[in-house]
Amino acid sequence: MNQKVESMKENIKKVLLLGSGALKIGEAGEFDYSGSQALKALKEEGIETILINPNIATVQTSEGVADQIYFLPVTPYFVEKVIQKEKPEGIMLAFGGQTALNCGVALYKEGILEKYNVKVLGTPVQAIMDTEDRELFVQKLNEINVKTIKSEAVENVEDARRAAKELGYPIIVRAAYALGGLGSGFCDNEEQLDILVEKAFSFSPQVLVEKSLRGWKEVEYEVVRDRFDNCITVCNMENFDPLGIHTGESIVIAPSQTLTNKEYHKLRELAIRIIRHIGIVGECNVQYAFDPESEDYRVIEVNARLSRSSALASKATGYPLAFVAAKLGLGYGLFDLKNSVTKTTSAFFEPALDYVVCKIPRWDLGKFHGVDKELGSSMKSVGEVMAIGRTFEEAIQKGLRMIGQGMHGFVENKELVISDIDKALREPTDKRIFVISKAFRADYTIDQVHELTKIDKWFLQKLMNIMQTSEELHSWGNNHKQIADLPNELLRKAKVQGFSDFQVARAIGYEGDMEDGILYIRNHRKGVGILPVVKQIDTLAAEYPAQTNYLYLTYSGVANDVHYLGDHKSIVVLGSGAYRIGSSVEFDWCGVQALNTIRKEGWRSVMINYNPETVSTDYDMCDRLYFDELTFERVMDILELENPHGVIVSTGGQIPNNLALRLDAQHINILGTSAKSIDNAEDREKFSAMLDRIGVDQPRWRELTSMDDIQEFVEEVGFPVLVRPSYVLSGAAMNVCSNQEELERFLKLAANVSKKHPVVVSQFIEHAKEVEMDAVAQNGEIVAYAISEHIEFAGVHSGDATIQFPPQKLYVETVRRIKRISREIAKALNISGPFNIQYLAKDNDIKVIECNLRASRSFPFVSKVLKINFIELATKVMLGLPVEKPEKNLFELDYVGIKASQFSFNRLQKADPVLGVDMASTGEVGCIGMDTSCAVLKAMLSVGYRIPKKNILLSTGTMKQKADMMDAARMLVNKGYKLFATGGTHKALAESGIESTHVYWPSEEGHPQALEMLHSKEIDMVVNIPKNLTAGELSNGYKIRRAAIDLNIPLITNARLASAFINAFCTMSVDDIAIKSWAEYK
Repeated sequence: MNQKVESMKENIKKVLLLGSGALKIGEAGEFDYSGSQALKALKEEGIETILINPNIATVQTSEGVADQIYFLPVTPYFVEKVIQKEKPEGIMLAFGGQTALNCGVALYKEGILEKYNVKVLGTPVQAIMDTEDRELFVQKLNEINVKTIKSEAVENVEDARRAAKELGYPIIVRAAYALGGLGSGFCDNEEQLDILVEKAFSFSPQVLVEKSLRGWKEVEYEVVRDRFDNCITVCNMENFDPLGIHTGESIVIAPSQTLTNKEYHKLRELAIRIIRHIGIVGECNVQYAFDPESEDYRVIEVNARLSRSSALASKATGYPLAFVAAKLGLGYGLFDLKNSVTKTTSAFFEPALDYVVCKIPRWDLGKFHGVDKELGSSMKSVGEVMAIGRTFEEAIQKGLRMIGQGMHGFVENKELVISDIDKALREPTDKRIFVISKAFRADYTIDQVHELTKIDKWFLQKLMNIMQTSEELHSWGNNHKQIADLPNELLRKAKVQGFSDFQVARAIGYEGDMEDGILYIRNHRKGVGILPVVKQIDTLAAEYPAQTNYLYLTYSGVANDVHYLGDHKSIVVLGSGAYRIGSSVEFDWCGVQALNTIRKEGWRSVMINYNPETVSTDYDMCDRLYFDELTFERVMDILELENPHGVIVSTGGQIPNNLALRLDAQHINILGTSAKSIDNAEDREKFSAMLDRIGVDQPRWRELTSMDDIQEFVEEVGFPVLVRPSYVLSGAAMNVCSNQEELERFLKLAANVSKKHPVVVSQFIEHAKEVEMDAVAQNGEIVAYAISEHIEFAGVHSGDATIQFPPQKLYVETVRRIKRISREIAKALNISGPFNIQYLAKDNDIKVIECNLRASRSFPFVSKVLKINFIELATKVMLGLPVEKPEKNLFELDYVGIKASQFSFNRLQKADPVLGVDMASTGEVGCIGMDTSCAVLKAMLSVGYRIPKKNILLSTGTMKQKADMMDAARMLVNKGYKLFATGGTHKALAESGIESTHVYWPSEEGHPQALEMLHSKEIDMVVNIPKNLTAGELSNGYKIRRAAIDLNIPLITNARLASAFINAFCTMSVDDIAIKSWAEYK
């Protein structure tokens, strides 16, 4: 037996791993986690690793994780080139989501893996195809008499209609080989079917039409198998919402709570039978639809790769699935591997849990204009949180706070305004759980809510318990005033059910400032000895001794599982919480780099975070991991136990940054820049006054409280203006208004301007460059800095902009001024640690937009391009160590980095895919090239653009934007492309002597019609630049933009980005792109 493993291991010395590229909806941070684990497993075996992943912000693309990293698109063309160059012996496909899987299947089918003699490690490709191709899958499961959902795979619209008739409506449509239910949805009739099927076919050649089992339960098992046919199920979980809502969109509970023992074992046995028959090696998940009435089941799907639920299962059990799967792929058996948490037992065991875990998705639907808020079979969520508790009530309330969308738990939130509760319960949206809360308050019974939602009564009963405790607190508060009289058993019951101090204070009717209310309850609670205890996650529920430091806090328990030394040797790093638009994997990278540095310098590293998709919540990344809330209350609970030397708040984005002042008030040692300085930079008035004091220019702005004042200010500075309401109703947080009509429309939409709700209006400078400075300072003096430049002009949020570093088109004078101003700001705020300043530059005139005294989203990008780890430097500064200024200068680099943004508009039905001052991208890539064109081309291909074949549709906004596009248009024609243009653009092109075909807007009579050309697949790329946001423009342009997204046609809505991309693919072809690893750019 051992010889067999030996012989297998000996011949594999070099392995290629495919990453998943930019974070997108349906494929996010969980693949950074699984890829990093796999690379760790391979490294342990002494195998050389090659990674292809253009996502520069991830931990797996950092130094010391893989031996060679290629920032290239994960597509068959580029992977083949890397194989040619690196000659790996093995390839792993299961760790990069659907992107890696599809790419691997394509390489296999085209015979490329065979040609270069590359062996697929882990699950064989045939098995992957058996699970991905619907017909093969059904066939496979029929062989062992396992029931699947009745469905038919079709290749055209006629067949889809016929299949739907035969199965009988309602049915569900889904695209094969797509991730996170892309291009899928429910249809109740043929009319809906036609719309959906066309969309599905634009993503996939094969579309499945299947019978809908809406209202059944959805249950999932994570199963592991080695090549010797040993199997274990690591974790099973169930959805809070019934079938019909994609797992990625549902609240998920693990282990399942509502199955009987008999049901649990029946489904477990089936799962093992299925993966044995398909022949999975490594890890996979089996999803079931289960009807609790009849005990009938159907298998929905099997994913032959690590999925987002496997990240969840790993975090929920402490069983490192990706790590184990990678080792099994090398040919190990389960009995050979030590479980890496207990370090003594072999990995051949099934974890048992003495706690309950609750995963809740985070949506950011408010960021998009016109998006459909109803949840269905296609994923829309951008991140998720996981809460651990000893009771379901505790876990769900923790989770609802963790999402970070202004809710305090299941109760004691701001009242939702809902006109029709029945309708809101029937149609699932991102707010449905709060509708349940409202329904209970309005005296709905559990049965009524169950009828409308089909959510299991067990869950509803638990939610009702929370509501009843809330009612008890309310009624106590109505009759008492002294908090000292609050009965201990009532307070304890509330805490066991996951109530926060805030909720308790609000429920008993505390009148004053809530921050004081929280401290008030906190002190009373500590006085009567109601405190949380720290529990350890044993992966074998206390049967075997586990020496782990994977911890959570709960009120159900009597003793702490950790012995605290109180030696002040800990440094606590606050994590970044749920991934969301505006804060994602780049802050996880920052957190992990900080932990590494703390460890290296001999301190005890401690992490607090609750995002299951991250590397920072991997228990071997630090000495102690608290998988718990980042609220003031919970952070204080932990700090009082941990008694650390200090806390780092600057590597986790905005969440920890916002805690700085409150922690400081409790005399917590905040490492690096002081809380007071952080406040001086965050508070607009204080920051602005400071800039005036040191004589630094800024765009003019005012905080105004009435329409007349706004009018007066606008007359002074002129349109366009940037408007930010302080109190937001519809999620429209910021907007640029370019005329009177827009200003009035936006203010009506966004807020009622008043003394209580002022609006900040700033002058908006058109055609200005946006420049960023990322830097590290020590005691107010800059140690290292990086200046980068946006390709787009200001007006596109810096998280959405395409960024080049080092800057290519800035005046030397501009750079010199930016350095000088940054030095002055660093000194004035006495910064120690990371910071970021954003500038506007126009003709050499420089203005400061904002300054963040924390790491920014571009830190990993500039660190990796410059090859100087900014966070390592910053952490040393915060630990009080001396640091030397790096020798390197960014203007001496012989190469260019381009960071491009990944948008997920294809998931967000009906949203207008246009970029503005509010961020809309879900992820990013960073690619390096010897010149700008090469880097731009790599980056654009990495975020899913294709080089167009022949026909390009242009409609290019204002006169200025039309002029900006002329050179690019001329290049296209010279290169042999055929241009189609709408009215004004066609005329402008003709005046410049550029040939184009006139096409008509949807609202015009005449042929050819732009929309029809898109639908008949005649257009390869669309450049559509909105003039401004006036109503007619939106409907015409919107129809074209939305059609391009729904039909999967590359779309660019910014003139400068369009020019850069066109310039890149006209001056070089894909074959000219150099295939070089990160290490080769010197």
